[in-house]
Amino acid sequence: MQHDTAAHETVWKRIKDIRFGMLTHRTATGMLHAHPLTTQNRKFDEQSALYFFISKSGELYERLLTDGEVNVSYANPDDDSYVSLSGQARFLDDRAKVEALWSPMAKVWFPGGVSDPDLALLVVRIRHAEYWDVDESKMVQIFKMAKAAITGEQPRDLGEHKELTLS
Repeated sequence: MQHDTAAHETVWKRIKDIRFGMLTHRTATGMLHAHPLTTQNRKFDEQSALYFFISKSGELYERLLTDGEVNVSYANPDDDSYVSLSGQARFLDDRAKVEALWSPMAKVWFPGGVSDPDLALLVVRIRHAEYWDVDESKMVQIFKMAKAAITGEQPRDLGEHKELTLS
């Protein structure tokens, strides 16, 4: 797997300050279902992986054992930045990694700490990323959209949209 440092930095810059990602997976009936999860990463690693702590006793754990194709989306409406990440989810049995990612907030959900028997470390290896950024101020955006509504032309240059392959 070739590591694209620029792509990794581009994605990490947009998600690093967003506390929660919405992880979407398929249910047993094929319906899409999303869960808010706290991203445990302190940086984006070379394997294009995101880490989350989840409960082994929950429906999400069971579903991901069966079907690990997922999407994790992040939104920062204050900065008009939106990121969609698609990849493969699996569970990692690595106590050292759990300890490295552990935080006092995780103990709220897993009172037994890093040894809590209900704690599972979910790893999502990202293969594809897509993001949307709007650089213009809200007033400029409103002006461009109003102009588009009057002229019938789609607004241009509202921001940046890119797709990236990470692995």
